[in-house]
Amino acid sequence: MSVILARAGHEVRTSSHPVEALDLLQVFTPELIISDVVMPYMTGLEFLEEVRKHERFSALPFMLLSSHAERGDVRRGMNLGADDYLPKPFTPQDLTTAVDARMRRAGLGQQVGSSMEAKGLGTAQVIWKGQPVQWVSRKALELFFYLLEHKDVSSWEAAEALWPEKDEARASSLFHTTLHRLRKSLDNEAVSSSNRRYALSADLNPEYDVQRFELLAGQADQNRLGLEELRELVSLYGQFLPGVDSPWVDEVRNRLEQKVLSILSLAAKLATEAGRAKDAAQFYQRSLSIDPLSEADWDGLARALDNVGDPRARLAVRREAWWMSELD
Repeated sequence: MSVILARAGHEVRTSSHPVEALDLLQVFTPELIISDVVMPYMTGLEFLEEVRKHERFSALPFMLLSSHAERGDVRRGMNLGADDYLPKPFTPQDLTTAVDARMRRAGLGQQVGSSMEAKGLGTAQVIWKGQPVQWVSRKALELFFYLLEHKDVSSWEAAEALWPEKDEARASSLFHTTLHRLRKSLDNEAVSSSNRRYALSADLNPEYDVQRFELLAGQADQNRLGLEELRELVSLYGQFLPGVDSPWVDEVRNRLEQKVLSILSLAAKLATEAGRAKDAAQFYQRSLSIDPLSEADWDGLARALDNVGDPRARLAVRREAWWMSELD
């Protein structure tokens, strides 16, 4: 189903069981959910009930798959709020026609305008109500992402993270000034406070690309993603908050760097096992652009290039990063 829908032009996310899917929904809001009725851990009807408990998913299009023996479950599912069902077995055309029809009836992307997206990988941007947020100051933007990463913090914890070189009084003053600017950039209720601790308002509930990347990276660690899914996951990665220079940002960058290196290593291994040496070479090269001192990646790159008869294998043996001069 994933292959059929992807070839039809849809962006697809899959989960091997409904508990995993509920985790994915914390960081990714789809335009349509397709669920089987009979599944491990919980049934499709129980999964539907869990989805509908969240207000932002109350109107999310939901399609059930059913065999003839499960038609009674389908009727129950429709009563619980399922929008459609597709009987099994079905053809690829049956699937794409049903999905396209359901999305047309729902109005493609009609709810996106009121949502918030926080993009920290390769950029530093927040999209709210369909428009990029115009920040009053760069530090207000940084404080927003700090609160995203740390959830609930004291004023001193935030001040020490964003202004480590300042004394306590000065850092505290800067924090409150920046907090005011953050609220001015978004909304007065954007940050809640209680007992001198601060957090982003639960009403914002942004889709955060770092959370999404790390959730998928966890699936990769459990060998739940194939080669093409790993390639797509690698494409999501970028330097965290480029242009922001704070120790806490460096900590996040290091954390994410270790995850993407692990993903690249796995992708190179799968590509090699599949006899796709050219793809493996690309993954090794990407790893070396992040960690140029990895002997294992240099050796893997040299082998992969040699397997496809690429003369640059000799450069890899000599540990010469030719792609850096090409970038220059």
